[in-house]
Amino acid sequence: MVDVLRYRDDEPVADPAVTVDSFAEQSNAAAVRIEPGDDARDLLPHLEQLRLVEVNFPAFTDGRGYSAARILREAGYAGELRAVGDVLLDQLGHMRRCGFDAFAPDKPIEAADAEVAFNRWPEVYQATGDGRQPIWAKRHG
Repeated sequence: MVDVLRYRDDEPVADPAVTVDSFAEQSNAAAVRIEPGDDARDLLPHLEQLRLVEVNFPAFTDGRGYSAARILREAGYAGELRAVGDVLLDQLGHMRRCGFDAFAPDKPIEAADAEVAFNRWPEVYQATGDGRQPIWAKRHG
């Protein structure tokens, strides 16, 4: 079991993540943590300086982090986007589709189980943040 499932080729970001509120006060911060209720759009003018954005899922039933991920990826954020907290195995594929590329669940997940979850549905119907082409686009290329 691993505590942090990483699916990026680069080295992990070691900078401590600051809150969205304190990020505005720290001009040199390279890592930020989005909590439920924070607006990811506040970070859009600063995407170039960010290397890591952690999105906290305090409960698996709180889906606001999915929206934060989509907002950041659709705006061009290319750094590490890490889901942290109550991240469940069944959610990993959906989180990746929204743009998450690193995961730090509260409860460890077996790496082999995570790979199965990521590969469960090879075809998707909606646009994704992970670069996969929707099946309708393949049909009507």
